[in-house]
Amino acid sequence: MKVLVFAEQREGEFRKAALEACGAGRRLAEGGELVGVVIGRGASAAAPKLAAYGPDRILTVEHPQLELYSTEGYTTALEAAIKQEQPDAVLIAGTATGRDLGPRLGARLGVPVLADVINLSWNEGKLAAVRPIYAGKLHLSVRSQAQPGVATTRPKAFPAGAPDPGRQAQISPLEVELAPDAIRARVTQMHSEAEGTIELTEADIVVSGGRGLKSHENFKLLEELARTLGAAVGASRAAVDSGWRTHGDQVGQTGKVVSPTLYIACGISGAIQHLAGMTSSKVIVAINKDPEAPIFKIADYGIVGDVFEVVPALTEAIKAMK
Repeated sequence: MKVLVFAEQREGEFRKAALEACGAGRRLAEGGELVGVVIGRGASAAAPKLAAYGPDRILTVEHPQLELYSTEGYTTALEAAIKQEQPDAVLIAGTATGRDLGPRLGARLGVPVLADVINLSWNEGKLAAVRPIYAGKLHLSVRSQAQPGVATTRPKAFPAGAPDPGRQAQISPLEVELAPDAIRARVTQMHSEAEGTIELTEADIVVSGGRGLKSHENFKLLEELARTLGAAVGASRAAVDSGWRTHGDQVGQTGKVVSPTLYIACGISGAIQHLAGMTSSKVIVAINKDPEAPIFKIADYGIVGDVFEVVPALTEAIKAMK
């Protein structure tokens, strides 16, 4: 089997979710060929780093109109790679970029997209997958009837695998024709997060706050705990709607889906919208003064108490342990 993976990178650094997709692709190829596709500014320089994660060959696409991400431009580049390689499956990491790119690519190719998958396999030669539905309460088995099968992988659902520094891959450029008016919507500038900030969907530990934090200022308690743990800070929709955090921090059905090793929910009641974005976390710790809060039903560990007392005490205890 031949599997093609879009390896998302920015300024020469690959997204962790993209490396996970490569790991999934390597296992899915079952001894066949894994082809990585790297697009955008710095693609050629980044490609050797990707070789350590399993691709047999890597295609790089660099073009003046592809220096920054655009849906139309990247779709055209990925479509060109697919037409050249004729893979059995195409994998795209389910980042913000991947969730934008996947459906457009599916529409361009005229094939369905298996979205947000947590398991991949073959079923009678067709790409098959498992994806969570109903806020993770059920898992749905799906199979693509199209060729190639296209899927977006949920971040943190697949192990990237340990890199092999000695692994070599054939790296070659892919020429893509783009007319001057081919891209109608252009990204003119990218704004990076503050230095040292951990991206929410790639964090191993997430500390989230909800309505129980009562104000923007009180999120400083969570930021201190996050710094101590090396974690990212998230928020419920209620906290975002109140203006306490930006939408980029929102975890939930209309925010980001996270699957960290440890998720600490502080002052979050556990509305279904929020649970949809974090129930795949490996370990869930809930801190809430209401013993009947729904969040406790899915938590592995629960602390019934005032978040303003528990979080500072927890932070100090972790600092003491370190």
